[in-house]
Amino acid sequence: MSFSTWPWRDWREQRGVASALRLDNETLHWTQLCERIDALAAGFQAQGVRDGDGVALCARNRGETVLAWLALLQCGARVLPLNPRLPTSLINALLPGLTLRHVLNLENSEIADSLPRLTLRESPGYHDVGWRPERLASMTLTSGSTGLPKAAVHTCAAHLASAQGVLSLIPFSPDECWLLSLPLFHVSGQGIFWRWLYSGAQMAVSERPLAQALHGCTHASLVPTQLWRLLNDEQPLSLKAVLLGGAAIPADLTKQASAMGIRTFCGYGLTEFASTVCAREANGGDDVGTPLAGRELKLVKGEVWLRAQSMASGYWRDGALVPLVNAEGWFATRDRGEIRDGKLYIVGRMDNLFFSGGEGIQPEAVERVIVAHPAVSQVFIVPVDDPEFGQRPVAVVDSESDVDLSVLASWAKDQLAGFQQPCHWLRLPETMKNSGIKVSRHQLREWVAQKLK
Repeated sequence: MSFSTWPWRDWREQRGVASALRLDNETLHWTQLCERIDALAAGFQAQGVRDGDGVALCARNRGETVLAWLALLQCGARVLPLNPRLPTSLINALLPGLTLRHVLNLENSEIADSLPRLTLRESPGYHDVGWRPERLASMTLTSGSTGLPKAAVHTCAAHLASAQGVLSLIPFSPDECWLLSLPLFHVSGQGIFWRWLYSGAQMAVSERPLAQALHGCTHASLVPTQLWRLLNDEQPLSLKAVLLGGAAIPADLTKQASAMGIRTFCGYGLTEFASTVCAREANGGDDVGTPLAGRELKLVKGEVWLRAQSMASGYWRDGALVPLVNAEGWFATRDRGEIRDGKLYIVGRMDNLFFSGGEGIQPEAVERVIVAHPAVSQVFIVPVDDPEFGQRPVAVVDSESDVDLSVLASWAKDQLAGFQQPCHWLRLPETMKNSGIKVSRHQLREWVAQKLK
């Protein structure tokens, strides 16, 4: 699908009164959506937003957030979505290198107070800098485990290429609806946003609890725990397809979903590639599938190297783009992988590997064993310093609340090598499993260190 103008304006011409954006209290068709975007874009222009400006957007998922993002794109802005929960100290450290001109803060937070503030103000007429697919559209913070996050910059064309690849695997027709179930400050949330724009289908944005928000939705992007809870709630679901991520995916989960008529998909993606790179239907197995359309990969000394049409133009630093690629023109991911029968297996992060008594432990390999227990929804293995062994593995488990962790520990003794046996078993705190995105291993490691002091 190629666009001659902004995707929403193109869909207005083709599908004017068809439903486009479903909110909690109203549904906008494509013509109404364009009217709202035009008025907001004119309002942003009146407040000084110019083509090429960097704009921080601090907001949770709601209708105003989506409308603001679309209007800022129509103004030619380079949008940096910010998690409202990010510490002010981190934001203050990041901002100087990101050359931002404005902030639109839709939350009661103190984020980016040093920047001129925009407001959601509609003005007569409309403002449109013109559609250029190669214009820089977004800056997304990476979830690096060390140092300050980097801001990966994508063009509209790169986002649309990402959407095209995913939708070549997952059918998404104009009469179907994908819930914006992941935050827009995370690349997986942006993936939903651009699949909607690419397909001309519907997107739902809701502040209601997940089960209510999914009413009438055919598609969603979820972590396994969320899908477990939905399936076990025994409430009717309109879902046809779910893209799973964020943790290992138990075979029992996909079987249960399939029995209810829900196709599940899994894959492998990165912020730098505007979400999903490899994917497949989730029907058992540990592989992440094969590269989607427009993606290429190869292994170099066990490390996954990638390039794709969806790749970021670079990292933004001090007003310029810092290249992602190495001298050979590939992005070296730091993920350890294997290819078997043409399918990619992610062994784990090269950065996650640690040693216990001289034995190498790849956390992801241990996690795949433990998550096979029927009571375990997800599990994370993190290292804790040990004076004798250097480091020892600790298991942090999201499981049925009535399961005794000592029972899991006993079960694991028959499944794991001695050096892989966790020395402590802890429950995953609620604060870390309700964000709808992958759990930060860096944060988990800090939490475990404090817990075991």
